[in-house]
Amino acid sequence: MSLTSFISGLPKAELHVHHVGSASPRIVSELAARHPGAGVPSDLDELRRFFTFRDFAHFIEVYLAVVDLVRTPEDVRLLTYEVAREMAEGQHLRYAELTCTPYTSVVRGIPIEAYTEAIEDARVAAERDFGLVLRWIYDIPGESGIPAADATLAYALEHRTDALVGFGLGGPEIGVPRAQFEEHFTRARAAGLRSVPHAGETTGPETVWESLRLLGAERIGHGVSAAQDPELLAHLAGTGVVLEVCPTSNIATRAVERIEEHPLRTFVEAGVTVTINSDDPPMFATSLNNDYEVAAGLLDLDERGVADLARAAVDASFAPDDVKARIGAEIDAHVAAYAGSR
Repeated sequence: MSLTSFISGLPKAELHVHHVGSASPRIVSELAARHPGAGVPSDLDELRRFFTFRDFAHFIEVYLAVVDLVRTPEDVRLLTYEVAREMAEGQHLRYAELTCTPYTSVVRGIPIEAYTEAIEDARVAAERDFGLVLRWIYDIPGESGIPAADATLAYALEHRTDALVGFGLGGPEIGVPRAQFEEHFTRARAAGLRSVPHAGETTGPETVWESLRLLGAERIGHGVSAAQDPELLAHLAGTGVVLEVCPTSNIATRAVERIEEHPLRTFVEAGVTVTINSDDPPMFATSLNNDYEVAAGLLDLDERGVADLARAAVDASFAPDDVKARIGAEIDAHVAAYAGSR
């Protein structure tokens, strides 16, 4: 069995992956055909060119164009269910915490009640049909400021389901200081939601420090620039705060210039706990399987080392204990079957 085959069959959990950003060309094409006036091509070849990013700002522009295709509760349900299908069937995902941005759907006319019903209906169906356990992280689109933060907190507190486990902050970091969202995260944490903001993707280590000190972050989305600050690395390692690392995404958005320069090894050598994630996989022409292969190359891992990465994601997740135990046993069985085949 090759490393590629081993990774393909490895049961996995993913902690940093976006709802709309997981829409494959197949799904986007179907949504674009439903809404031909939105300006997004429905032809698959044209879509691939559409998804070729110049920089992070251009990525946000394209991302929001796809967001604009999700206009009805039926669109939300289709997107969620089909993303789950591709996660389970294509990536052998057993558990995923899907980052949702309900604010961008509500401002486009979908009531939060209908949005919640749509994702929940898809979640239940996905677990039944694909054996994939989904949980939600609601994130604030930082570029939309305090109104979006107020609304997202209200959605989380007033329309919460048991599947909502985390509260996040995404979008551009430049010009969006973390401090303005301190009260929102304090209230979300008081309600039992876990703090998982993006930080240090396109800004320096201070954004990560702010997320830790002001937002009570338990995991950091990306955290690329943490590698520049030895004190921060020591703090992350000592406190057990996890970095959700997305190697291919970081290259696509120019957060890192070349894969050889990616700081993943720096994190691991500093004792920081890392998980491997795909972020917005179809938009970056990647997959979780591919990002595991990239990580294996950066860290010189064999199959057992890759399995340890999979276990780290399960351990760092907010999954129920029984789900963690079940996936852990599946990983062990996969490793044992590999060893037995050699």
